[in-house]
Amino acid sequence: MSWSNWSGSVTAAATVQGPQSLDQLANIVRTASNIRAVGAGHSFMPLCASDIAIVSVEDLPGDIIVSADRTSARVPAGRSIKHLTAELFSMGLALANQGDVNPQSIAGSMATGTHGTGRDLGSLSTLARGFALMGADGEVRWCDGQSRPDLFAAQRLSLGMFGIATEVELDVLPAFYLAETIVKMPLAQIREQFASLEALHRHVEFFIFPHADLAIVKTLSLTDPCDPPASTSDMEEAGFRRILDLGAAAPVTIPMLQKQMMRGRYDSRRSGPAYTIFPSDRTIAFEEMEYEVPRAAGFDALYEAIDWIRRKRLPIAFPFEFRVVAADDIWMSPMHAGPVASISMHQYARMKWTAAFADIEAIFKGHGGRPHWAKRHTLTRECVDALYPMAERYRDVRRAADPEGKFLNPYLAELFS
Repeated sequence: MSWSNWSGSVTAAATVQGPQSLDQLANIVRTASNIRAVGAGHSFMPLCASDIAIVSVEDLPGDIIVSADRTSARVPAGRSIKHLTAELFSMGLALANQGDVNPQSIAGSMATGTHGTGRDLGSLSTLARGFALMGADGEVRWCDGQSRPDLFAAQRLSLGMFGIATEVELDVLPAFYLAETIVKMPLAQIREQFASLEALHRHVEFFIFPHADLAIVKTLSLTDPCDPPASTSDMEEAGFRRILDLGAAAPVTIPMLQKQMMRGRYDSRRSGPAYTIFPSDRTIAFEEMEYEVPRAAGFDALYEAIDWIRRKRLPIAFPFEFRVVAADDIWMSPMHAGPVASISMHQYARMKWTAAFADIEAIFKGHGGRPHWAKRHTLTRECVDALYPMAERYRDVRRAADPEGKFLNPYLAELFS
């Protein structure tokens, strides 16, 4: 196969094309019967797969243009978050929030509702002010809240179905600095103190191995200007990789290995410009499912998932990740109905994951959860309609923008054709 996603579990026959001008991109779009745009391939669902044409806009030329009041910037859509945030920092600016990895393109992150953590902070999609979109005819059109407002509303979380974004206008803030603190705490104590932790820190999240009672808590707080940190990651991966390989060779040992691992020392501190603290190195391949559960049900859903794994002695080698995200008004956003607890379940890529994910997905659905579009899930068209009141209007806008379905693939056609 010519293309695969980050974990290697999604592949496609089409060769990725990287046009270096808008004219080249337009020629590819006009002549292809079907085309999908790809960023860094961090989606675990077949969002980018196409056996006909896949295009990356990473190499399109473009500069960052900051507004006169320095509250927004127009940026090339294919720019990686890693490079974009470094460039913004050199201009004294920053994104309000990021996730814990940064190779994704800014347009791809917005298209899937990618987010970080923060009680009062939404997904990257909420930063959008406008988009330049190349349509199926190869023409570029601008959309924002005043110009083509329905197209803009749908494009804020587009799954790549409304055209190929070439430029994005987004909100920016003055550059800021963060202090990261990592400590180990019992899960029961975290639940009791979570509201207090949120009040004290700009960001709070934790990682909990399903067969251990102690969790790793990470907080980020505003701090004074300082140099970038010496380390590019919040945690060391070499030891964890060895434990994962032991567990993959003998899955029955995973509960014991996790208990032993959490007896170790977990306390560290880093500080630096926000864009250097938000992301961490994540080089171990895994599969991931993430559900956004109504905030009030978050801990109940997590406890039920952990209890199921323990009772069935399922060999889940990775920890759950628990974050919070603010509500938004985006048509197809999992956060559209209110603030959420975001619960991510991972499994080592060398180990089986399908059956266990299905078990836990049923639990998350039972608590009113909606999946992250780019992470493993089994939503059907009926599920989409039940979870998203604006689904049919979203489809109407898609049909108007792309009547022939050039930007669909078989997976997306099942949900949105």
